[in-house]
Amino acid sequence: MTDAVLPLALSQGDPAGIGPDIALQAFARRTALGLPAFLYVGDPEVLKVRARVLDLDVAIGETDAEGAAALFADKLPVLPIATGTDVLAGKPHVANARGTISAIETAVALTLGGRTRAVVTNPIAKSVLYEAGFGFPGHTEFLADLAQRATGQTVKPVMMLAGPKLRAVPVTIHIPIKDVPEALTESLIVETGRIVANDLSRRFGLSSPRLAVAGLNPHAGEDGAIGLEDQDVIMPAIRRLRDEGIDAFGPLPADTMFHDEARGRYDVAICMYHDQALIPAKALGFDDSVNVTLGLPFIRTSPDHGTAFGLAGTGLAREQSLVAALRVADAMSQSSKESV
Repeated sequence: MTDAVLPLALSQGDPAGIGPDIALQAFARRTALGLPAFLYVGDPEVLKVRARVLDLDVAIGETDAEGAAALFADKLPVLPIATGTDVLAGKPHVANARGTISAIETAVALTLGGRTRAVVTNPIAKSVLYEAGFGFPGHTEFLADLAQRATGQTVKPVMMLAGPKLRAVPVTIHIPIKDVPEALTESLIVETGRIVANDLSRRFGLSSPRLAVAGLNPHAGEDGAIGLEDQDVIMPAIRRLRDEGIDAFGPLPADTMFHDEARGRYDVAICMYHDQALIPAKALGFDDSVNVTLGLPFIRTSPDHGTAFGLAGTGLAREQSLVAALRVADAMSQSSKESV
């Protein structure tokens, strides 16, 4: 099977969340939206029940990766992964954690094995997985571990929020604000910048991506008057990136780098902490932004929202971010300069 007809692998996420809902809704609109073929990796019985609850006329077809593309025109292709107990929309259960994890593992294995061309992950509930003994801070770290075990190579994953108006990368992610200055090192910024520049070139078709680097402090430290991190940590990192031929510039005051004119000067914003990146990304494209993990030996995208248990089975969940994630994964796999 050629790469052009390989399906994307879509993991189910937490089956009690909106993952099944948005997968069904996206598939139901596949023709109108022109969606690429995807293989749902998860429990087909959950999909059948959720389709009835949502009054969606979607046929489910169990298959393997090789049969997914041909089946996609008529049925939602599903590679069966059993859940541990009955699934009730909006009611997560620890017994289903193993199925959630297995779906992710299977999607990654299919893609690394060349049977699917990218991984798209539906949202998980970390608290449910932790209760089952899950030993990773989140989805991204688990994916990196799977990649390392499969390839034997060290993997440094980098989170990027990609929307129609902004790409933004947080250098530090899920840590308290008070811990950011200590965690923020010159080497971490340089490593992040290298991975971002490499993947934007390799998988987004940007020959010389422009990296706008945000400052940490108000007004980017104002020459040391409002903190020293900008001149002592961030500026040396930018110099090192430029010395390596990467078009990085800054540090820029974060309060003036996200308006329309400013965004036209760069391809990605490198931000110093979680909210500095995610607030503008979500404000500029809440329904259309996609979580992309850079630095992996395979393509991975995800909707930029959580499990939304309160919306599961209500018909109120919106599939736009999943649709965007499928489209971005499709585009990345087609523009990638090496097989993944």
